[in-house]
Amino acid sequence: MTPRHGGEPAREPDASMNLLSDVFRRPLEPGYHEAARRRAAHPEERTSRTHQVSVLLITVLLGLSVTAATIALRQPSSAAVQARALLERQIDDQTARADGAQETITTTSTELTALQEEVLAGEDPLLLARLQQDAGRSGVVAVRGPGLRVELADAPAADGEDEPDLDHRVQDVDLQVVVNGLWAAGAEAIAINGTRLTSTTAIRSAGSAVLVDLVALSSPYQVDAIGDSATLQTELALGSAGQHLATLRDSYDIDVSVTARNLLELPGTGQVNLRFASTPQPATSASAGAGVAGSVLPQEGSSP
Repeated sequence: MTPRHGGEPAREPDASMNLLSDVFRRPLEPGYHEAARRRAAHPEERTSRTHQVSVLLITVLLGLSVTAATIALRQPSSAAVQARALLERQIDDQTARADGAQETITTTSTELTALQEEVLAGEDPLLLARLQQDAGRSGVVAVRGPGLRVELADAPAADGEDEPDLDHRVQDVDLQVVVNGLWAAGAEAIAINGTRLTSTTAIRSAGSAVLVDLVALSSPYQVDAIGDSATLQTELALGSAGQHLATLRDSYDIDVSVTARNLLELPGTGQVNLRFASTPQPATSASAGAGVAGSVLPQEGSSP
């Protein structure tokens, strides 16, 4: 319809309803229609994506399960933790008891030595002097005097390692060679890291530690020997022990130092317990006929 007076053409009565009709006829956007059409035309794409998502979820669940199982295996059970704590407490208690017993032994030994010296001083001074000399040589009492100190320390660890290998560490045989060299050079008393050596002392290894008279020691090792420092140093350098120390220093980078000391103090081991004793017995005809030689050693506390 042509408008009058040259204005806009008149609208049809239901023109305002076209937008609402389009909404009812096409409720989805064209993009959604296109996506639905592609899914209907290619259903395998949807299946492939679903499979990928399923595989991803299963992988994540397996990873979580493995992690949880690993943590459970590495974490000790409560029973193991309690047993370890109980064992540690028992070790601490027994160590404290042993330390207390050792202090009691030391105190009692000192008292016995003082009483012995008091009695023998008036009865037999010569016997007292001999006992004191023998006690110093046997390692029972503490001694002091000039001497020589030999120090050995493990070689530095290689790059990337926590500790040096066995060849570059001080071993029990090294300490044995040094101690024997000092005895041969005329040492009167020797101690390693404060542990006095006696005629029954053993030096051996236990893993990475060195045991001296059942006492575990670690690097650095300090060997103190009482005697004439000049003689000890000269004889030690000229003997096989000096050559061994040079090899440790030059070939294995083990730190070795030998210094003279004006005063060294070495502890004593305390009273030595008599474990076996024997009295020479004349051979009888009966024992000779039975092929028995020597005598039986009675146990400690028994009569000879």
